[in-house]
Amino acid sequence: MGMKRMMEKLGVPKTHLEMKKMISEVTGGCSDTINYRDFVKMMLGKRSAVLKLVMMFEDKANGTSGKPDGPPPKHEVKSLRAVVSPDISKIRNIGIMAHIDAGKTTTTERMLYYSGYTRALGDVDDGDTVTDYMAQERERGITIQSAAVTFDWKDHRINLIDTPGHVDFTLEVERALRVLDGAVAVFDASAGVEAQTMTVWRQAEKHKIPCVCFLNKMDKPAASLRYSIDSIKTKLKANPVLLQIPIGSGKSFTGLVDLITRQKMTWQGSSLTHDGRAFEISALQPSDDPDVIQAVSEARGTLIEQVADLDDEFAELLLGEYGEDFDAVPAGKLQEAVRRVTLARKGVPVLCGSSLKNKGVQPLLDAITAYLPAPNERNHELVRWYKDDLCALAFKVVHDKQRGPLVFVRIYSGNMKAQSAVYNINRNGTERMSRLLLPFADQHIEIPSLPAGNIALTVGLKQTVTGDTIVSSKASAAAAVRRAQKEAESKRSSHRESNSLVLAGVEVPEPVFFCSIEPPTMAKQSDLEHALNCLQREDPSLKVRTDPDSGQTVLCGMGELHIEIIHDRIKREYNIETHLGPLQVAYRETIIHSATASDSLDRTLGDRRHVVTVELAVHALMQESSTSCDLTFEQEVKAQLPADVKEAVENGVQSAYLQGPVLGFPLQGVQTVIRHVGLEPGTSAAMVSACVSRCMLKALKLAGGQVLEPVMALDVTVGEEHLSPVLADLAQRRGTICDIQSRQENKVLMATVPLAEIMGYSTVLRTLTSGNATFSLELSSYEPMNTQDQNTLLNKMAGLA
Repeated sequence: MGMKRMMEKLGVPKTHLEMKKMISEVTGGCSDTINYRDFVKMMLGKRSAVLKLVMMFEDKANGTSGKPDGPPPKHEVKSLRAVVSPDISKIRNIGIMAHIDAGKTTTTERMLYYSGYTRALGDVDDGDTVTDYMAQERERGITIQSAAVTFDWKDHRINLIDTPGHVDFTLEVERALRVLDGAVAVFDASAGVEAQTMTVWRQAEKHKIPCVCFLNKMDKPAASLRYSIDSIKTKLKANPVLLQIPIGSGKSFTGLVDLITRQKMTWQGSSLTHDGRAFEISALQPSDDPDVIQAVSEARGTLIEQVADLDDEFAELLLGEYGEDFDAVPAGKLQEAVRRVTLARKGVPVLCGSSLKNKGVQPLLDAITAYLPAPNERNHELVRWYKDDLCALAFKVVHDKQRGPLVFVRIYSGNMKAQSAVYNINRNGTERMSRLLLPFADQHIEIPSLPAGNIALTVGLKQTVTGDTIVSSKASAAAAVRRAQKEAESKRSSHRESNSLVLAGVEVPEPVFFCSIEPPTMAKQSDLEHALNCLQREDPSLKVRTDPDSGQTVLCGMGELHIEIIHDRIKREYNIETHLGPLQVAYRETIIHSATASDSLDRTLGDRRHVVTVELAVHALMQESSTSCDLTFEQEVKAQLPADVKEAVENGVQSAYLQGPVLGFPLQGVQTVIRHVGLEPGTSAAMVSACVSRCMLKALKLAGGQVLEPVMALDVTVGEEHLSPVLADLAQRRGTICDIQSRQENKVLMATVPLAEIMGYSTVLRTLTSGNATFSLELSSYEPMNTQDQNTLLNKMAGLA
């Protein structure tokens, strides 16, 4: 009630029209960009959001936001409609990638604030950041889904994607990097390169993406510039090109010196009283701290030498015009050389700052526009065949309850227009796109069209999934194929992609974590299936299968956190209280010896008498790889039995194969020989089948049962320093090491491990190796259990263990 009273006191309007008028006054005429219900919902959400509301309405009360003759507001929020739409050379598509907790979302939040698109500084701990808008993200303080935002900075349009840091959401990083032109790798300056940093760096290298490094958290007492630079060199095998050095360290960190321009940037005041928007820029003076001057002189000398080594054009310029004094090289020439080095991926510019304390983010934005490539500077071979026709890649799908599936696309060539039909090459179908939106996290602005080089959000593409190529029409795709074939013929070489010009999709990693999911009642089964289908379309790294043996619905994901988030989303978004359970291991059974049994059945049902006698033998098949069961008839029996009786005998044997003598699991590796079948006229086929099944059960019990368990082929890629604990853990899991190979600086461990022992292995492996190992699993074979393990399993199944 207190919140409502506060809103009444502030004069919050009650109706939509009043609200539109109010917002129009406060924001300078962009009321159509804000949804009334969303706005009020947001305002009732969090303490910081209410503070934003207070600021808005105080501005109105003081007459600072609606009157042309009054003083301008302290900080006017830009409308997304005002985002610059420049030439393609001034567009930057970038991603922010890093290990967990390095400060990706906070850095994104500061970028939006300094570029004028948010009114107040959001905080991950308060749960009011723009890009972490899911309830699960705000509760946990982590990024789960990559979120796209569009803003402008100094006549450049920046399309930015904030990606997750947890290894469980590695596909989110993969599909974002697939469509981006550059990346900002954020590091915790006190930790340097961490486990997941190495993973995302490898992903960026795979897509040949130029990167800029940002050493965040320079205000931490343990922050070390030297340590961070060294870890980039040794762990990432990259060439760090240091462009800034910090002034002060830990709590005394106050600013930076730009080594290219030799300018000093200082931020005054604490982060609580100062939002970091204003900072002083001044040239280094002889009166400045001599230690800083000395450090700048040495670092700039190193920078010039490093760039000259990496860029021949700069080396020639240096030796030709500035041979006497390398230090006299102009800042512009040095900056151009650093850009060439970055685009060629020979080196990575390194900047530093503290996003949480509002220092160093503006120079990072300048570096993004200065050093990272424009879309037309990236080599997309396939796209040139389309010339000015539309060619785009769908890289993400999000389900919206009102609008249906929203598909994120990266436009590589041509123009994308709303209310137009597009052709999906992968699905071989045409779909109509109803609306085109500009993404701003979960708030979107409708636009009529968008040129090449941009990232857009489309409404109405119901069949499109992650990794699909979208073109303007089937004819334009055919024309592109003809162009490609023509050039291939002129070069007298077969063009490998001349038949279908499809953009490379997104590689989906194999799942490593499995568990069962059950609806609360069978009535909810269809709702659960619908929810899982929607979630699978959104997240291709989630796989859902039905176990043919146990009938369980099995969720296959990237880790425990991944499955936990999926479970939470089913509960919140689809209102289904599901139960997650352990995965049931599908054991098999076989027999050890051969045995013979006979049985007879004599029963009168109604006025019919059924009499059957059966004699059969069972043998264990010797082949190790035999995964099936066999049935043969002795020659005499085969000759005298009618076809319908033979079929009844086969049915009886097959039904006996479904239930083994030890624990009732299906049998494999058993051969049955039918020696005699005798029956009186009028005996039904069902009675024959029943007698054969009973006889089989006798024979199988006499032959002695043996439980077979599924054994997985496990490949673990791990650094040599972590090899010993991984080997020790596998020994405890009844694992057998097959081979250990070397791959660059890592060891690849090949082993076989029983499936029953692999539950939760992903979490244990991350703990043992500090997150530095990866593994893959696939079913290898079914192996006999030893007597001790089999007895343990029998006691467990009987509820005695």
